[in-house]
Amino acid sequence: MPRLGLRTRLFLSHLVVMIVGLSTLLTVGKLYSPRLFVLHLEKMEEGSGSNLLTLFRRELMEGFESAWSRGALWSVAIGGTAAGGLSYLVAKRIMQPLIQIEQVTQKVAAGHLEERLPSSEIPELNRLALSFNRMASNLEGVEQRRRELVSDLTHELRTPLTVVEGYLEGLADGTIDPSTDIYQRLAKETARLRHLVNDLQELSQAEAGYLPIRAQKLEVRPLLVSLMQKFSDQLLEEGPHLKLDCPADLPPALADPERVEQILVNLLGNALRYTKEGSITIRAWSQTRQIWIAVIDTGQGIATDELPHVFERFWRSDRSRDRHSGGTGIGLAISRRLVELQGGTIDVQSELGKGSIFRFSLPLA
Repeated sequence: MPRLGLRTRLFLSHLVVMIVGLSTLLTVGKLYSPRLFVLHLEKMEEGSGSNLLTLFRRELMEGFESAWSRGALWSVAIGGTAAGGLSYLVAKRIMQPLIQIEQVTQKVAAGHLEERLPSSEIPELNRLALSFNRMASNLEGVEQRRRELVSDLTHELRTPLTVVEGYLEGLADGTIDPSTDIYQRLAKETARLRHLVNDLQELSQAEAGYLPIRAQKLEVRPLLVSLMQKFSDQLLEEGPHLKLDCPADLPPALADPERVEQILVNLLGNALRYTKEGSITIRAWSQTRQIWIAVIDTGQGIATDELPHVFERFWRSDRSRDRHSGGTGIGLAISRRLVELQGGTIDVQSELGKGSIFRFSLPLA
């Protein structure tokens, strides 16, 4: 049976109050007024010795009106009390959760994001409470991520700043002789700071949806061939081999070429960084109105318990705690957001010691 809406229940509750009042009025009037009228007639019979029709009629009318007036007075008093009591109970039942909502919202506005609304017997207010609790949970999560971001950012900036500060103090007090090597190290650390700031800015814009996405018809194979040529120049003879597995008749995707290239550069860069030997394969295929692109390596892999955290900002697995390895820990977070902004999804499969598969989808043109 479908539940009635709040407006309908309020109308029915007031209708019930009105029916109760009228019923009380009629019931008390019907039971009390005739009794008074009979008592009045009995008094008239005892005091009247003659047949005075006119006087009798007048006395009847006066007695009836008196009885009905007294009965109506009692009916209004009792009915009004009953109706008022029911109205108070109904109003209290509705207003109590509303007052709780007001109190909790004030606490949340004051910064107590852990506050939650209790469930309500009224379906509409219960749905409102559930929506508010979801909003409060999201706000609490945002605040927690903000604190983690500040903590992670402070941790990431501390290392290069400490190095730069140490070298500059040594150069200033003469304990370190100025040399080309020292200046190169300083330039490297400042470059890391610049890359970190740029990545943070791009991540912030991506998460806020401010990065422009110029989706267009994109031929995927020529883009992959171009990337293969660029990354082949970075490989050493004893390093991994780059392979391309892409059909010539692959249909075009609807995506931003620059953003897709940025995603692949991040994925290929990570694969090259953690694959010392073996192969790195770029595979592309179409499936259910989507183009899938995967970067498959035979590198160190990722532990199973670490896979849920791969796309978190500043995440690094145990294999790559060294911050001088080149990454800022933000590239995968940016890649995930860029894929989502283009209407796709990204995931990872990996086994420690055997390699990883990063793949993402794009809609067909």
